[in-house]
Amino acid sequence: MKDKLKQIREKALASIESSEGLNGLNDVRVAFLGKKGELTAVLKGMKDVSPEERPLVGQMVNETRAAIEQKLEETKKKMEALELEHKLKKEVIDVTLPAKKNRVGHGHPNTIALEEVERIFVGMGYEVVEGPEVEYDYYNFEALNIPANHPAKDEQDTFYINDKIVLRTQTSPVQVRVMEQGKLPIRMIAPGRVFRADEVDATHSPSFHQIEGLVIDKGVTFADLKGTLQEFAKELFGPETKVKFRPHHFPFTEPSAEVDVTCFKCGGKGCRFCKGEGWIEILGCGMVHPHVLEMSGIDPKEYSGFAFGVGLERIALLKYEIDDMRLLYENDDRFLKQF
Repeated sequence: MKDKLKQIREKALASIESSEGLNGLNDVRVAFLGKKGELTAVLKGMKDVSPEERPLVGQMVNETRAAIEQKLEETKKKMEALELEHKLKKEVIDVTLPAKKNRVGHGHPNTIALEEVERIFVGMGYEVVEGPEVEYDYYNFEALNIPANHPAKDEQDTFYINDKIVLRTQTSPVQVRVMEQGKLPIRMIAPGRVFRADEVDATHSPSFHQIEGLVIDKGVTFADLKGTLQEFAKELFGPETKVKFRPHHFPFTEPSAEVDVTCFKCGGKGCRFCKGEGWIEILGCGMVHPHVLEMSGIDPKEYSGFAFGVGLERIALLKYEIDDMRLLYENDDRFLKQF
């Protein structure tokens, strides 16, 4: 894996050096940093790296990405300067014409937020795992200790294809599928699109995204969960961020909690952004319920673990101070080009 990252870095830098024009430079960006790029493929291969080496490899992945992005930006500026110089020499400029800008696209706010979260957890040694959006009722509910009469299974909240297949309402089924494989310890996050029968408004949508995390190992405690989420909050919202855990109930974790962070606008003093409370709720978490472990073939007497889940749109709305999540889906260029 280390040699592969080194090869990708050298190959990317060489491709940037040999690229011709801004279009060629953008092709290099997509080839290495895009959704199906070579570096992204390495992230999906983190599951093959031993748990001891994952933090180091995760750090190397982040360093490789940073080096490639820095080289891309430097080369882009040089190309733009050379292009302008060439035009000034070769063309007669009509100063009455409006200026033309050669715009290069960039990531959607959701994508930018997701990459930031993945960077944080990959740096902690987590692997990124994906799963099917059309899921069996068993994985979406039963294997998560959600009984048949639970309100979450009501057709008003869940899109049913038939009595056994649903559009997943969370990415927790990916965690169950990984646990069933029996390859312990587990340290993973599962980002992806989920579906619920919600009315569209400023804070709800029938289709949105979640990022759920899972750690299973010997001797894992609630203290490990608190420490992990505190470091995550500091990396995402700033080093002065504090976290608060409030008791809650989730069928698949026991004990469970909801997590608040100090408002990053006022530092916890209270402002319009946090509605004067000084705290903002960001996610739910808890220790994996022993029955959930048993159903996946893991001995709860030997292993324990924690899980957490956060809405990707919620992170984007908070981080970029967006007050209506519908803006994320309208594809209005006036809005998107601000990021």
